[in-house]
Amino acid sequence: MPEKRTKKGLRSTKHHLKRKTQPKKAAKKVTKPAKAKKAGKAAAEVKAHDGELSVFDLNGKAQETLKLDPMFNSEPVNKNVLYQAVLMYQAGEREGTAATKDRGHVRGGGKKPWKQKGTGQARHGSRRSPLWRGGGVTFGPMPRDYSYALPVQLKRKAVVEGMKDKVANGKVVLVKGLDFQTPKTKQIANLINVFKLEKPLILVDQKSENLLLASRNIHTVSVKTADEVNALDVVSHRECLMTKAAYTGLVKRLKV
Repeated sequence: MPEKRTKKGLRSTKHHLKRKTQPKKAAKKVTKPAKAKKAGKAAAEVKAHDGELSVFDLNGKAQETLKLDPMFNSEPVNKNVLYQAVLMYQAGEREGTAATKDRGHVRGGGKKPWKQKGTGQARHGSRRSPLWRGGGVTFGPMPRDYSYALPVQLKRKAVVEGMKDKVANGKVVLVKGLDFQTPKTKQIANLINVFKLEKPLILVDQKSENLLLASRNIHTVSVKTADEVNALDVVSHRECLMTKAAYTGLVKRLKV
């Protein structure tokens, strides 16, 4: 009979009792270094306080306060409504041009490869059958229209939910106006630096040619009017810079 294996290095119970009774060493507290403040802190505080937003000039100085409409901060964000609207707009942007050829579109195949009976082979009627090399594609994609429509009230609600999320995260900046005398990209770049914006959506009451020319060279900036903005525009941008007149027009449109 082979000898029974024994555990090596097995210590007595006295050793374990002694080990348990030893006081535990106090863990050293590791003090984390204070996070360094990011260079170029935002010159303007844009968070909503007590349902109010500050209205700034183009230099980032607060001029007045504007009371927010209750629909922008009364209830939590309804993500389901936002999802449905964004999905609809993205589906409408699909080209739907993917196409394959089925057996009716592939050239050739008019002649029966061999007679129906007597050859000992399987029966075939065309060399362009999906079973053959060079034949058609079975159930392949064909050109189609992916767009569909949602109720108008749901689309308006989605814009409200998108703006509500921006307000809750302090991503809405109100300015008195954006009246540019010259179409200079430097003016838009200055706005981005003053308010520390990354990918802003600019909402105005009416588009001016100078504003469009000044913003078109910055690919992260989009200019929309309060009448045409939709949920996809709001969601696809990190911040929303709007004029006071655009805010009034947006509230009027969404309350219809």
